[in-house]
Order: sequence, then C-alpha cells, then structure tokens
Amino acid sequence: MSVKERNRKPKWLKVKLPTGQAYKNVRGITKSHNLHTICESGNCPNMGECWGAGTATFMILGNICTRSCGFCNVMTGRPLAVDILEPLKVARSVKLMNVKHAVITSVDRDDLKDGGASIWVETINAIRKQNPDTTMETLIPDFKGETENIDRIIEVAPEVVSHNLETVRRLTREVRIQAKYDRSLEVLKYLKDNGINRTKSGLMLGLGETKEEVLETMEDLRNVGVDIITLGQYLQPTKKHLTVKDFITPEQFKEYEIIGKEMGFRHVESGPLVRSSYKAHKHIH
Repeated sequence: MSVKERNRKPKWLKVKLPTGQAYKNVRGITKSHNLHTICESGNCPNMGECWGAGTATFMILGNICTRSCGFCNVMTGRPLAVDILEPLKVARSVKLMNVKHAVITSVDRDDLKDGGASIWVETINAIRKQNPDTTMETLIPDFKGETENIDRIIEVAPEVVSHNLETVRRLTREVRIQAKYDRSLEVLKYLKDNGINRTKSGLMLGLGETKEEVLETMEDLRNVGVDIITLGQYLQPTKKHLTVKDFITPEQFKEYEIIGKEMGFRHVESGPLVRSSYKAHKHIH
C-alpha cells in the first residue's frame, strides 16, 4: 500500500465545513474580542456542530505555547506578555454567546512563575461573576506538577477539571515531548484527592499504540479516580506533525466505550471525531 493510500481518510472521517448563522455569529464574537479558540487553532472537526449550537472552547494565555508537542497545531515559541484584560474578554464573550457550559483551556506557559495559574483563577471568577448560571470545564496544563499552582485551580472549584494524558506511556516522549506520563497521572490523582468532583482525561488514537496499551492507559486513569474519558482519532494537522499510523474503526471505538463503562468511568466519549470537549455539557453530572 502506498503512503498516499495509507493516509487517505476513511469515509467515517469526512466532515462538512462549518456553516449556518449561529456559527457565523460565534466566529464574529471571537474575532471582535481577539479571543483564541482551540476549536480554530486545533482544527477541530466538530467546530461547526459545537459553534452551531452556540457553544465554544476558549483558549486563554495567548496562542503561543512554550511546549512543542508533535500532534498539536498551536504555535510554539516565546509567548507575548499576558493580556490582563483577557479574563474579562472571555467572560463577556461567554455572556454575549449565552454559553451554558464553557470549556476553558490554555497554552502551556512554562515562562511564567505560576504557569499562568493566576490568569486561570481570574478567568474562572470573571466568568462566574458575569454568568452565574454557566457551568465550567477547565482543561488545564500540568503546571509542571507544582501543587501550589494546581491548588489555585482547586480553590475556585470548576465543575469539571480535565488534564489530557493524550497517548499511551510508550509514546509519551515522542508525542508530548516536554511532558511526563506519570506526572500527568499524579496531577489527575491530586485533583481528585483534593476535592475536585469530576476529573477527566483524553486520549488520541492512531499514533501507533496497541489495543493492550490503550486498555492499560484507561486502567491507569481509573486507578487515579478519573471520572470521564474521551477517545478520538488523531488527525495530522500539517505535514510537519506526527503522521497517522492507523485509522481506528468506529467498531473499535465502540468496543473501547463499552470496556470503559465496565471499568467504571461515568462518561466515555469514544469515536473517530471525538475531541476532549465534545459533549462536555453532559460531563458535569
């Protein structure tokens, strides 16, 4: 089989381009407020569906990351100075968009002493002040495992706190160059042990992992008390990024969903087009 044939997307991965007035409205708001959405920078295949429903995932702390993960389409380099008005901008957009459940994520800011934790806290508080009925999921970085910064997230108690393991142990060094598999597990355990009601993590499949490795990783996540897991197909953003090794079938994703529920996860979102914030509003329950 040629490389071209191997890399040709199967029919179950075909996605319609985002359209509709609701999608256009959301796009207009993010542009006018100079907001960064992971929907755009991550080339999310569900952008049309989610934005069309009037929901969105906001990325804070700018759009330049200090890390260089091999799967991610976010720019790497020296970040710009923190925008101290960003928390208010995000909160106002959540209000303008009438978002009922907001997902907040960020680039890694290893250049900042607190890893950006203070802006995280200010953003959560600003959203709550302007949108008292809006629930939140915070998809946080590992803060290099520094518990004093993780404590700041715990203190403001988002309904769901998520941190993505992204891949299996064997592939972590290649896929998440500056991250550590066990450190991510420790962060998730620390969140649960210190009072976070719902913890969540996500995996991308198709990077060369085996079924046994996926199940082992799912077990590792359950063993640190993770409540919610997402499993989706890795798609190569550009030719500079890691290549897709396998296209996982919908049937295999369904099997992982069944096994995940048997393991005791409260929610298992498993499918080719699933991304970590897909159907996030369900995960508060």
